[in-house]
Amino acid sequence: MGSHPSVADLLGVVAGHLPDYPVDSVVRIGAGLDNTAYEVNGELVVRFSRKPDPDRVDDEARLLTVLGEVSPLPVPVLVFADPAQSCLAYTRLAGLPLLEVPRQQRSGHGESVATALGGLLSALHSLPLDRLAGLVDTDDHPLGEWRREAAENYRAVATHVPAAYHRSVEAFLAAAPPDRADTAVFSHGDLGIEHVLVDPDTGAVTGVIDWSDAAIVDPAYDFGLVYRDLGPAALRAALVAYRTGADVAALCQRATFYARCNLFEDLLYGIETDQERYVDKSLAALDWLFPA
Repeated sequence: MGSHPSVADLLGVVAGHLPDYPVDSVVRIGAGLDNTAYEVNGELVVRFSRKPDPDRVDDEARLLTVLGEVSPLPVPVLVFADPAQSCLAYTRLAGLPLLEVPRQQRSGHGESVATALGGLLSALHSLPLDRLAGLVDTDDHPLGEWRREAAENYRAVATHVPAAYHRSVEAFLAAAPPDRADTAVFSHGDLGIEHVLVDPDTGAVTGVIDWSDAAIVDPAYDFGLVYRDLGPAALRAALVAYRTGADVAALCQRATFYARCNLFEDLLYGIETDQERYVDKSLAALDWLFPA
């Protein structure tokens, strides 16, 4: 399919799998580092991987079936998969990505959203790993590697970071990372607020999307993204809702580490792609992740 699928590519795939489905509207709704997605008729999402990988598409299609059985929050329902075209189609979930909700309004919903996400992570992290055999990879990069990558990303964005935060950031990058996790669990793997859908008026979570990075990971990883994007009160709310018997103090320490590392990746992504929402949320998070 190539790295930039066209509307013609989309129409061909849909016609091949849904020959009796009339296409009245097509809107491109995303073009990230990994995927390009279109909304069809306001009810169907058709997503193409920008790096063709038929096996991965097939695995993700099977994973969506498992998720539908265990997730306490709505997840996309598979409509068809076309591994040869690196394409998945699934139902469009209601709601707006939390990233697109104005920051002040988002802050007011942070704890309730985090409570729902803590419940989701409880369910995912309790899933027996044998149910996922062959469907997802294991991401067990050493924490020192995370810190080295964070340092590289920081150097790339340092001129965009207000000087008041530099000392705190540099102290973090010079410190030893925390001890690594002694267990690994299945998790979303990219639970940033761009992948959390909400009712913009009530803040109720209406779905969690983009499971292409789901993996066997440190249980603290996705908590780190909740902390990065929603702040310390949200992290506490998510941990209160998390009922797995984990060592919460150690989990919180590693979540803080991942939050700090991932902030620079998101900030760099926002700058390079000219997406102000990513830049704004990253700069806002400096207040709680790297207090001056």
